[in-house]
Amino acid sequence: MNQQRQRKVRSFVQRSGRLSTTQQTALEELSPLYDLSRPGDQKLDVKRAFPRQQPVIVEIGFGKGEVTVELAETFPAFNFLGIEVHKPGVGNVLHEIHTRPLDNLRVYSGDAVEVLESSILPRSIRGFHIFFPDPWPKKKHHKRRLIQPRIARLLSRALEPGGYVYAVTDWQEYAEQILEVLGAAKGLVNPYDGFAPPVEWRPETSFERKGMEQENPIWEIWCKKGESLAGETREQGVDQN
Repeated sequence: MNQQRQRKVRSFVQRSGRLSTTQQTALEELSPLYDLSRPGDQKLDVKRAFPRQQPVIVEIGFGKGEVTVELAETFPAFNFLGIEVHKPGVGNVLHEIHTRPLDNLRVYSGDAVEVLESSILPRSIRGFHIFFPDPWPKKKHHKRRLIQPRIARLLSRALEPGGYVYAVTDWQEYAEQILEVLGAAKGLVNPYDGFAPPVEWRPETSFERKGMEQENPIWEIWCKKGESLAGETREQGVDQN
């Protein structure tokens, strides 16, 4: 049979990127300690991957990792897992985990879609943060966007009841797509019937600051899974007792 193997559409372009000495050392020496990547399709029990058993927040595509690190340091009552494919950012976060130190922060070096499909157990995540995903602005590239119906289903499956998906973008057309896709996903509910107001606890990214200098509006989307956990509010998010 001469069937062509179908190429998988990815939401990212794999860039090699130059590694600093600190990043390279962190990847070589600290990955065994703080990188939760697993070979093959082995399931990852996220809640048991941290020293303390507490709610888990996942950030998809953390870039340089400054927001991930700041949230983990600010909210020690939550465990944070950052997923990223690009090595410089992973090296940054590994270094910060070790030097601060942050025992409530771990990384997963890999494709978020593959992680969601094969490495995160259902009903194991309190929240997903997706801050400024690549908008792939050209129409022919829209299929590469991270937030698609299949991904929304995977996010919903992974969430605990009352858990949430929090997405932020400065690209209006993509924001409208995210709003529509998450709003249509089974099990997810948008309590705002539209875009959500900003929250105080989310740190600004360097990318966001550049956009704000150009007066780019910021669009926020917040959806939750099923029935709320006791005392849960959108404004509190990770900042809840």
